[in-house]
Amino acid sequence: MTWNELLIDAVNRSQEACHKVLGGLTADQANERPRPGTNSITWLVWHIARQQDTQIAPLGGTPQVWTAQGWVEKFGLGLPPKSMGYGHTPDDVAKVVVDDTSLLTGYLDAAVAATKAYIASVADDRLDEVVDTRWDPPVTLGVRLVSIIDDAAQHAGQAAYVRGLLGF
Repeated sequence: MTWNELLIDAVNRSQEACHKVLGGLTADQANERPRPGTNSITWLVWHIARQQDTQIAPLGGTPQVWTAQGWVEKFGLGLPPKSMGYGHTPDDVAKVVVDDTSLLTGYLDAAVAATKAYIASVADDRLDEVVDTRWDPPVTLGVRLVSIIDDAAQHAGQAAYVRGLLGF
């Protein structure tokens, strides 16, 4: 197994976890928040897709699927097009709702496809390339990819936990 295949497997696992969490849920159930100010399953899955899309697109020099494939219009959230969940207030979180969970899985699948295509294209010698100098130490491509995958895994676990809390 190559490192590319290993990371793609990790990306697949969060995607599969999200599909499992959403399986059999109505949109209202997915949109429900355990209590005011908390994240819904919808927000968590949307954020998984957005954070991958927002970070992978510039690495690959491609447009985000959010805008390029019209997902921003399909969702119609009333948030800025660049919004991806980071820094969201409870009011922002409340705007991330869907009428059909297939919208969530559709965007998640599109964002994950772009993530996997990018990872598959990266040569070994690029992993130590610095991609973000705003941090100390500067962030390399390898570290950024692990961070993207880790964020997705954590939020997929949170979505499963929220489903359990809500008793679905």
